Amino acid sequence: MSVVGGTAPVSGEFEHAARRWAVPGLSPRELEVMLAWILSDSKSEVCQSLYLAPGTVNTHLTRIREKYGKVGRPAPTKAALLARALQDGHLQLDEI
Repeated sequence: MSVVGGTAPVSGEFEHAARRWAVPGLSPRELEVMLAWILSDSKSEVCQSLYLAPGTVNTHLTRIREKYGKVGRPAPTKAALLARALQDGHLQLDEI
């Protein structure tokens, strides 16, 4: 048995499901960068719209992926990040 998210212990088959839906603590800026990237055609568009350097955008995306990986929900691709944003309620299908 283990504790997930500081709540009551979760056991066996339910532990995997609880981890699958664990939401990483993204900063407001990380969330802004992730959503801008998902909704744009390129990272250069994100750089222009948010007034960021390419390295800064890449750093944010790397940290976002690391945070998702730590909660057991890897997001190695843009499509996977889109799925996570939808699952976590950061985006709705009609916004894409």
